[in-house]
Amino acid sequence: MKTIDYYFSCISPYAYLGHAALLDIARQQGADVRFRPVRIFELFDANGAVPLKQRAPARQRYRLVELQRWRAQRALPLNLSPRYFPADPGLCDRSAIALLQAGGDPAAFIESAFRAIWVDDRDIADPEVVAELLAANGFDAQPIIEAAGQHAVHATYGSNTAEAIAADLPGLPGYVLDGEPFWGQDRLDALEDALASGRPPFPRG
Repeated sequence: MKTIDYYFSCISPYAYLGHAALLDIARQQGADVRFRPVRIFELFDANGAVPLKQRAPARQRYRLVELQRWRAQRALPLNLSPRYFPADPGLCDRSAIALLQAGGDPAAFIESAFRAIWVDDRDIADPEVVAELLAANGFDAQPIIEAAGQHAVHATYGSNTAEAIAADLPGLPGYVLDGEPFWGQDRLDALEDALASGRPPFPRG
């Protein structure tokens, strides 16, 4: 079985737009998805990217066009100016890691975290919001939130970020198949083609 390393942060609108599509592709192609939450701003720093408000005005305007285009193409709701953006995604990201380390499937929780910020105008940095999202997806919230603050989870968060940087992902979401990086949810078709064809990975340099 092929494995897709899925690098994301719960704050990313593009990760939200590609989340369900990625899971559908993995199911159809018989691939496993390995969830890898990443410290998004550390990844930006490593690759010369900057947070949204530091980007040139033309890039900020173009981003809004892209979000509308993909919102329509994916047929997903998405608020272009959510009330709690940017918010610190650390607790949500680490809660997904804690779920994984406890043997849980974090996919539905991650999707609900995306929707919390990009659809429902909720603050994903608020522990009460995160606890509600965990409980709504059938998890015992308090042990997960406590685990999200522990060294083992922080260490995995850091190693995920280092692996994303080493994979030459300029931003998020990123998908890595057999060492080949695919940056952005608009590269999901290319990822699907690689899975379906079984071709060897293209080399990086």
